[in-house]
Amino acid sequence: MLMWHKCFAEPLNIELVVKTNLRTGATAHVVLFSSDRELTDEQLVHYYRLRFQLEFNFRDAKQYWGLEDFMAVKVTPVHNSANLALLMVNLSQALIRPLRAQCPALSVNDLKAGYRGRKYVLEALKWLPKMPEPIVIDQAIAQVT
Repeated sequence: MLMWHKCFAEPLNIELVVKTNLRTGATAHVVLFSSDRELTDEQLVHYYRLRFQLEFNFRDAKQYWGLEDFMAVKVTPVHNSANLALLMVNLSQALIRPLRAQCPALSVNDLKAGYRGRKYVLEALKWLPKMPEPIVIDQAIAQVT
């Protein structure tokens, strides 16, 4: 339904959801709203469900990719830092997805440690007088990571 709010100048698209626990019969009410009056009730509920995925992405950007730690104060560096952190969230999710078939509990920390180990092996191999065969390099990387 469309309703007015005393603090908002435009009518709001309101969806009232009644959740009922079938076992206990307890009910709870949820009010969802949007300024987009064209959304259907199904779309509004769907978008609210997606909201939690967005919150998880921001949590990952802060926890794993430095969104909380950057020291930029000017517009362009802040923009770049935030976008880089969110890009890394998406990239890490894309890299983890196929690896979860082999290791269902794989985390972002595991992914980061694997790539860090790979980097260390490749850097250590550069010190050798002659680069080993690719199969030996792959075995070394697999052993370390």
